[in-house]
Amino acid sequence: MELRFPCIWEFCRICGLSNTEGHAHVEMRCDAMHCSERCVEIQSYFSKWNLVRLHSRVGHALSPPIVCPRSQALKLPLPLLSVNSKYYSIITERKKFYEDVSISHGEGGMFEINLDQRKLKTPGGKLFTAPNEALAVAVANEWDTQKDTLKFYSMHMTTLCNTALDNPTFRSKDQIITAALKYLETDTICYRVEEPPSLVELQNNEWDPVLKWIEEGYNVVIGSSTNILGPEIPQATMNTFRQHLGSYNFWSLTGLEYVITQLKSVVLAFALIDKHITVEQAVLLSRLEEEFQIGHWGNVEWAHDVDLYELRARTAAGALFVHFSSESSTVKRKLMQD
Repeated sequence: MELRFPCIWEFCRICGLSNTEGHAHVEMRCDAMHCSERCVEIQSYFSKWNLVRLHSRVGHALSPPIVCPRSQALKLPLPLLSVNSKYYSIITERKKFYEDVSISHGEGGMFEINLDQRKLKTPGGKLFTAPNEALAVAVANEWDTQKDTLKFYSMHMTTLCNTALDNPTFRSKDQIITAALKYLETDTICYRVEEPPSLVELQNNEWDPVLKWIEEGYNVVIGSSTNILGPEIPQATMNTFRQHLGSYNFWSLTGLEYVITQLKSVVLAFALIDKHITVEQAVLLSRLEEEFQIGHWGNVEWAHDVDLYELRARTAAGALFVHFSSESSTVKRKLMQD
C-alpha cells in the first residue's frame, strides 16, 4: 500500500506547509522546464520534528489517495507508514519491547538480527537479513543502543537495509543508476555565483580541487557554470560514470544513491566513497554557500547546528553502508565481544 500525492504543491497544501517548508521535507528531482510533468519522490526519512508536525497537520486527511491528472503520484515508502483500517499514520517512535540484541547465521550465508527471541523483520514483512557480518553488527548496534523509546529516525543503517530488502519503489539496478546520475546535471559544486567576490573566491578555492580530482581520476570532463542551467555534461562523462556505478551491487548502489541525495552532489559522493575527503569535509563542501551566509549573517541558535549534525550522521551512515555492503570478509569475534 502507498500514500499518493500528485506533486509537491498538493503535498504542501494538504500539510499546511509553504513551498519553502515543503522543500525541507521532500527531495524534488525534476527538469527545470517540465517539473509539472515529472514525478517527485521522497528520498529520505523525515526528521523527528518534521514528522510530528506533519502528522499533527495531516491526520485523517491522508485516508483517500488523491490522483492528479497532470502528473504521476508522489509515493511515500512504506517504512514511514503504519497501515490502519481508516488512515495512515507516520511512526517516529515506539516504546522499546526487547532487552537483548543478538546476531545469528541465516540461510545462504546471510546474517539475521534477533530481538530477544524474535527475528527482526522489515516494514514490508520480510525476514531482515544482512549480506555480511560487518553490516549485521552495525544494524544490531543501532537496536542495542536504543533506550526506553525506539527512535526510528536515528537508525539510518537499519533504514537503508530495509530499503534494499523491500525495494518499496520496485526499482531495478539500472533505474537507481539513472536516478543517481540525474544529480550530476544539477551537481552542487558545478553551480557557481558571480557575486559577491568573496563567495566566488571561496567556491573556486574549495570546490575546484575536488572537481579537478574527479576529472583527472575518472578521465572525464564536467566543468562548472554560472548559468542557471548549469554546465553541459558530455555524454562520454555520463557513460563513464554509468559504467562505474554498474560495478556496484544493488545494496551498495542503494547506499551510494542515498549519499548523493544527502550531499546533492555526485562529485562529492564519489570523493567521499573513494576516501579522497572525509564526511566532515563532504558535508562542509555541500553546505558551502549556507556556511558563507551563516558567517556573514550569524547562526540561528541550535537550528543550523541540528541540521549540520543530522546531515553528517546521514552521510556517514550512507558511506559506511556502501563499504559494508561491499565487504566480503567477516568481522572478528573480538569485535562482537567488545
